Amino acid sequence: MAKVLVVATSRKTRGGITSVVKAHERGQQWKKYNCKWIETHRDGNIFVKLWYFIRALATFLIQLPFCDLVHIHFSEYSSARRKKSFVYLAWLFRKKIILHFHAPNPDNTYKKYPQFYQRIFAKGDLIIMLSERWRTDLLNTLKIAPEKVRVVFNPCPEVIPEHVSKQKYVLYAGTLNQRKGYFDLIKAFSQIASKYPEWKVIFAGNGEINNAEELAREYHVTDQIEFRGWVAGRAKDLLFKESSVFCLPSYAEGFPMAVLDAWAYGLPVVTTPVGGIPDIADNGKNVLLFNPGDVDGLARLLDQLIADEQLQRSLSLASFEMAHTTFNIQTINSEIEKCYASLCK
Repeated sequence: MAKVLVVATSRKTRGGITSVVKAHERGQQWKKYNCKWIETHRDGNIFVKLWYFIRALATFLIQLPFCDLVHIHFSEYSSARRKKSFVYLAWLFRKKIILHFHAPNPDNTYKKYPQFYQRIFAKGDLIIMLSERWRTDLLNTLKIAPEKVRVVFNPCPEVIPEHVSKQKYVLYAGTLNQRKGYFDLIKAFSQIASKYPEWKVIFAGNGEINNAEELAREYHVTDQIEFRGWVAGRAKDLLFKESSVFCLPSYAEGFPMAVLDAWAYGLPVVTTPVGGIPDIADNGKNVLLFNPGDVDGLARLLDQLIADEQLQRSLSLASFEMAHTTFNIQTINSEIEKCYASLCK
């Protein structure tokens, strides 16, 4: 019976890779291929991170002789460096290897360190990218056989329906950092805040909260902006169900899990055409797009969407449609099963 080792960050870590692996864990392929999650990294101090890495490496070495396939998830360059040991060990043991690439920006990964990634990708039997855009870019940048690179989207989570009263919230969910452009949302909302005094922007995430609070004061919108910190479980579920609009003004993404969450909850989405978003976006039909850093453009879209309830409804229906078709968790897990089957013949 086939066995797969899944090498990824800890299930206790906040972030997209953990969310994706948790979704894969719920698929029938997880049991069918006796998948075991090797947790290599988690949030914490240097001692916690070192302990997780050493424990993961020891567990991996014990399990490696008895598996057929190693499925390795990694993101930024630092993540790839941590996973390098697992890649080379799997290759030395002549195991089939899937390299699942989640990085949001090729400029900081395989374009900046082409020789490093060339060596890593050469060891893989299959490379999974999150969008056709990144697949094409990877093939154009590195000398990799096209048949080795496959696109598998990240899945939308499954949401249990319930009646929750909608609030006049524009929701931002994710880490508050420069890459995700939280500051553009504050600036854009300040242009229309007085026009919609009953509306609020809710920031759900950790990160540069002090800087964001200072920016809200500078732009005189502190009364209409809330910082909830990191939310999870029931609090996250309720916040997504209460919100009326979702906005992610990112400068770079792989395929943002926060947008997939928003689609799953049927929220109208305002975002940027980065990462895998252009693969699926039909501007004005299933999403509203603006260019990264275009604060005035974002303000116009928020104004348009808040004022037009019919547009909110049509985008909401489109979000539900994508969540239950292209990005349905069963659909994505079926794609993962096909990847496993192709290598575990």
